[in-house]
Amino acid sequence: MMNRYVKTALLAGAAWSALSTFAVAQDASPQQEATAIDDVVVTARRRTENLQDVPIAVTAVSAETLENRGSADITELARSTPGLTLNSARGSNSTLISFIRGVGQQDPLWGFDPGVGLYIDDVYVARPQAAVLDIFDVERIEILRGPQGTLYGRNTIGGAIKYVTRRIGDDPLISLRGSYGSYDQFDAVASISGPLTENFGVSASVARYLRDGFGTNRNTGTEHYNKDVLAGRASFEWTPSDSLFFRLAGDYVKDSSNARHGHREFAPIPANEYDTFAGAGDKNEVVARGLSFTGEWEANDWLTLKSITAYRDGQTRGNIDFDNQPGPILDIPAQYDDDQFSQEFQALFEGDRWSGVAGVYYLDATASGAFDTVVGAFNLTTLTSGSVDTKSWSVFGDFSYDLTEQLSVSVGGRFTHDEKTGTVFRRQYLGIRSPFFGNAAAVPLGIRTNYTDTREFEEFTPRASVSYEFTPDLTAYASWGRGFKSGGFDMRGDAVLYPATVDGYDPETVETFEVGLKGRLFDSFTFATAVFDSSYQDQQITTQYPAGATVASVVDNVGSSSIRGWEFEGSFRVTTNLVINGMLSYIDAQFDEFLAYIPTASGNTTCPTLVGCFVDVASQRNFQNTPEWTGSISATYRHDFSDGSELAFTPSAAYRGAYQQFETPAPLLDQESYWMYDASAVWTSASDRWTVALHGKNLTDERYKTGGYSFPGAATGNSIIAFYGAPRTYTFTVGVKF
Repeated sequence: MMNRYVKTALLAGAAWSALSTFAVAQDASPQQEATAIDDVVVTARRRTENLQDVPIAVTAVSAETLENRGSADITELARSTPGLTLNSARGSNSTLISFIRGVGQQDPLWGFDPGVGLYIDDVYVARPQAAVLDIFDVERIEILRGPQGTLYGRNTIGGAIKYVTRRIGDDPLISLRGSYGSYDQFDAVASISGPLTENFGVSASVARYLRDGFGTNRNTGTEHYNKDVLAGRASFEWTPSDSLFFRLAGDYVKDSSNARHGHREFAPIPANEYDTFAGAGDKNEVVARGLSFTGEWEANDWLTLKSITAYRDGQTRGNIDFDNQPGPILDIPAQYDDDQFSQEFQALFEGDRWSGVAGVYYLDATASGAFDTVVGAFNLTTLTSGSVDTKSWSVFGDFSYDLTEQLSVSVGGRFTHDEKTGTVFRRQYLGIRSPFFGNAAAVPLGIRTNYTDTREFEEFTPRASVSYEFTPDLTAYASWGRGFKSGGFDMRGDAVLYPATVDGYDPETVETFEVGLKGRLFDSFTFATAVFDSSYQDQQITTQYPAGATVASVVDNVGSSSIRGWEFEGSFRVTTNLVINGMLSYIDAQFDEFLAYIPTASGNTTCPTLVGCFVDVASQRNFQNTPEWTGSISATYRHDFSDGSELAFTPSAAYRGAYQQFETPAPLLDQESYWMYDASAVWTSASDRWTVALHGKNLTDERYKTGGYSFPGAATGNSIIAFYGAPRTYTFTVGVKF
């Protein structure tokens, strides 16, 4: 315990000491009227602000930066953002798993809420399917770290990711981009936008992503880890007067990439990490759609009213072969369906010395699904199906007041009421696959779970902060906030093995105290650093384990934990043409209490009964997807040619410390520390019309695990499988604007 405090204190002290020295030196010299690095504007607090003035740890990445890096999708943000983990889910191509500062949710099954909220233009995306967003038609992406329970509310206990799309400009624009790369990668993106009349504009973008597989299914001969995605966005903007604005926007994604079965880590082991012997089937399809309508009315100089109405739905059909072998040893065919309607009203206030936002939010969502657990050794299948209906409403407010020209305070709060109705059905069948998944001859056996229950959850999540502006370019802040994620029902719950599953599980909360410093020094160095301390209570953890002829699940509030850390990110302009960017993050996350369910008590002296019990195993558990250290450094050098064109060269290196896939150590699946090296070269014509780029990713061809499953034992075929990140790739891109 003492070592944890000492390490964090030393890191924080060193950083603040150095930065304070810089601040004193800068304050002693006259302020420059112009700055070398442009101000960054964000909407992290639901109102437009300079990033330096926001008392939150926020990383904002512009479209230009994403283009210069050659970022393909949002998971690449984890290479350069402190405390962030973003991956495709186990067995998925486009389902998002996200963690910020150790808080997240690895389980994408229907009914489980994520711990990090994803927002597309202020619309909350309730389900992680199809949420690995490809990057196109984007203005910027903001990553808010720490609980955002005041303004974002639903499931932002760990933080929020905001994907902000481009607004329609005043001039017509047509842009085309084509890419060709390793593994016969072919990408094409076409966009058109502009005004049709003086106050009405239209924009539309369509993207097609194709790539052969990194590996092969050695059993069926099909590609493995391929990509086949069609995506599109369209918007209509109407400005009938200076005080009124309306936007209708829609998006669509269809992912037809083959099913991803992973790689066996226990014999027989394919030599290529991207190969499989799976026989469960290669078909996979994910479809997601969204429609939103936003209206803004600037009632007067100090009040703007805003409405956001949105609907989204999605379907997933796929297979995961847990054993990665031709026979149906442990196969999981599955389907998910979801839909959501949300309505938010906001009132934005702006005065001479104060600003704020207040509003109400409503969500009506349904997530449902079914899957078979096929255990071929017993000629047995367990069907699990069900749904969760969620009705949520909340009221919120957040206000800032400038006490002096240098000192300001902010207070806010949100009251949330959630009502969840869960239906869970679980039954075993004699045969390979159940009637639900096509085997009409399967013989029904006993029903394991069959219930419908409703639970309600309420929570008030306050936030307070104070900011002090040492100089116009240097601001310190201290903040305290509380985050909340409601409870629910375990969709896999087996009432025979664990009768308490019918009662569901309780909410979890996080309280975070944070001290930060942001600013610009000597007109060439911008930075943000923060020290945080979080108390995590009633943490919801999913544990799956083999249980005879099936796989059982327990979701419970395991106890409490402490998360402390330090973050730094900065940008230094060495010369007019050379900029160096870097980040460093340290996280010390430890369980204070972890009450693990022991399914069988035979021979266990701490739990002598025969029905199972909970035992505190905090000393044997570690946080998943939370490396102690992460860091990155990159440099962008721009060379100006005599014809006015420009070449930007950006090499980068990212470090990720060792991390576990689950709370329980799994030596064959847990990932050791590694470095990732990328490089990009982007040429832009003098007119800004043409761009030509070459991007190299994972240049040392590092093989690193992003997820896995562990079901050891003869009955399950020693199903220990891992999923890997992309190998070394090169992509050549040409873009043109009209």
